[in-house]
Amino acid sequence: MGGAAALASGSLAAAPEEPKGRIKQSVARWCYQKMSLDDLCANAARIGLVGMDLVGSEDWPTLRKYGLTPAMTPGAGNIPDCWNRKENHDRLEKEMRENIAKAAAAKVPNVITFSGNRRGMPDDVGLENCAIGLNRVKKIAEDNGVTICFELLNSKVNHKDYMCDHTAWGVELMKRVDSPRVKLLYDIYHMQIMEGDIIRTIRDNFAYIGHFHTGGVPGRHELDGTQELDWHAIATAIADLNYTGFMAHEFVPVHDPMTSLEQAYRLCVV
Repeated sequence: MGGAAALASGSLAAAPEEPKGRIKQSVARWCYQKMSLDDLCANAARIGLVGMDLVGSEDWPTLRKYGLTPAMTPGAGNIPDCWNRKENHDRLEKEMRENIAKAAAAKVPNVITFSGNRRGMPDDVGLENCAIGLNRVKKIAEDNGVTICFELLNSKVNHKDYMCDHTAWGVELMKRVDSPRVKLLYDIYHMQIMEGDIIRTIRDNFAYIGHFHTGGVPGRHELDGTQELDWHAIATAIADLNYTGFMAHEFVPVHDPMTSLEQAYRLCVV
């Protein structure tokens, strides 16, 4: 059927709009657990999102069916128990090796990992241990073209005692590892709680950042008038740095979830 005929028949009426803006926007699966994956994918594609974060390999075929990229998948460890303890390194290397190979085969760009909690460990010791661990796995990531994203989290509200809770600590770790395939996951929600000064911090440390997450502060809810950040300005600053990765919405909606997700998407179209 020719293009004109297709338009006349209305068969193209339901086609989603092309994604707009300079930033590839994604969404975190866990924030919408009450929705089926198919429903979330269909809505995400309709809105204009192009990826989904924190999805395992069992869900990748569903994402691909809707034209979405699995933007981030599990890499190794968990938030409280990870690279800052050497006794975890053998296990974490095995997990990372397996998950990076799986991600590379499916063209999944990023895997996530963490520092672990302090539990009385000095930050400089944890920093050195994390560097030793990540240096064991960075070549695996480099050889497979997959980026290990090391997440910055707040230890004030959500993740008490988490070690990688300030940008400066994370940046020093990235310098010690010195790999184009090991970067920070700069979670804007978490770093607003810990530090603020978001735009300047992103600009000053952009070389060490591989991925972004959003979330309204306070509360981790909608990116709307109930919270304290100017998301359009933040998105503009990131886009102006010629960022080519994903910005994933990771907030828990308190209003109609898809309306809130679409509002967040439009706010970050720059």
